[in-house]
Amino acid sequence: MKILFIGDASNVNNTLAEGLKALGHKTLVVSDGLRWRDMKRDISLVRDYKLLGGTRYAAKLATLLPRFRNFDVVQIHNPLFVDLKASRIPYIYKYLRRHNRKVFMQALGDDWYWVNNNIKFLPLRYSDFNIGSKLRDDKCAVTQRREWLGTDKEKLSKMIAEDCDGIIAGLYEYWACYDISLPKKTHFIPFPIKLQENLPSSFAVPKKVRIFIGLDMRRMQYKGTDIMLKAAKDIEHAYPDDVELIVARNVPFAKYQEMMNGSDIILDQLYSYTPAMNALLAMSKGIVCVGGGEPENYEIIGEHELQPIINVEPSYDSVYHALEEIILHKDRLPMLKAQSIEYVKRHHDYIKVAKQYEQIYLGK
Repeated sequence: MKILFIGDASNVNNTLAEGLKALGHKTLVVSDGLRWRDMKRDISLVRDYKLLGGTRYAAKLATLLPRFRNFDVVQIHNPLFVDLKASRIPYIYKYLRRHNRKVFMQALGDDWYWVNNNIKFLPLRYSDFNIGSKLRDDKCAVTQRREWLGTDKEKLSKMIAEDCDGIIAGLYEYWACYDISLPKKTHFIPFPIKLQENLPSSFAVPKKVRIFIGLDMRRMQYKGTDIMLKAAKDIEHAYPDDVELIVARNVPFAKYQEMMNGSDIILDQLYSYTPAMNALLAMSKGIVCVGGGEPENYEIIGEHELQPIINVEPSYDSVYHALEEIILHKDRLPMLKAQSIEYVKRHHDYIKVAKQYEQIYLGK
């Protein structure tokens, strides 16, 4: 098959494309590289916000559109798959629909179903928008509600979701929200990770526990990394001889991986039920994730043996206590590191995941 990816999130589609190519398919990845993250892609489509930047972006997109024809599958990562106003994107979507065989959309990032269904139906005990029955009132959550509810973005999100051939979610949370509204066309497939070769089969107990956290400075409060960072700093202060904290702030993906390497723990998103791409990448290197490891995460992938993720509730106390338990019981880390690698091998190997996408594309 010929498969076109437009847009990406945390390197999901670039990794998936590698898996599909290994299976004999032809792929093309078009994205902005998530801007400062500078993720790999085949065609770079980046908009600058200087004078006439939008005009130049639209002109480049217009010259590329003829190349985006005659694919067996077009997969967009989100309703906002190109950097245009929501009111203009339907023209691009309809062009892709008209000139290609099938179009799939991934449930990656913010969209109307994620925002509305989290608020209206509360399918999650906590999320980017709620803690229990109480809606969050931090700036990012309020902004997302304002942008997606009753706007052109809502119209776009509904139009694409109802028209496309299928919706593929890579996290339990996204699946839970889409399954409420579109159960017949919503599928769950885990995120793809390309494991490193020659990984160690055993690990030593570290003298000093290295804790890594990556920050998107604009979304710290929204994703809870502000709370996780404070807990980590306080742990480092309380146990200076046992803890080293590494903080990556808005660094490109290649640099991010370099800074992560050699860590013992990664702090992931506070309000998640599941480990996302950054946490899974760390786990594939034998780094233990402190973050989302709720029962629903293990249930949806059918995992009944391995539970290597240190799950935390969305609070400072929960994160601090989890980190302190690790520091006081460092002898648990070798087992959790080995289990983390095995967990990614079982459920997230990029070839295995690509085969699952292949079956959805073929309608099987």
